[in-house]
Amino acid sequence: MKKIKELREMSVEELSKHRKDLLQEALHLRLQQQSGQLENPSRLRLIRREVARVVTLINERSRKAATAAA
Repeated sequence: MKKIKELREMSVEELSKHRKDLLQEALHLRLQQQSGQLENPSRLRLIRREVARVVTLINERSRKAATAAA
């Protein structure tokens, strides 16, 4: 899990890639959960929260860019 400070230092492209990786990991964890093999169920919650942080940062930057362009 990356800290918010580390996430803020990333570019939008890096954030998008990180979001994609997290969603892929969440998919694998959900599959493990369905088959009863998931060892750490709290990891799913942490991933969902980090995805939300990443999406929030991407949205903030796109709003800031739109405001600056207007």
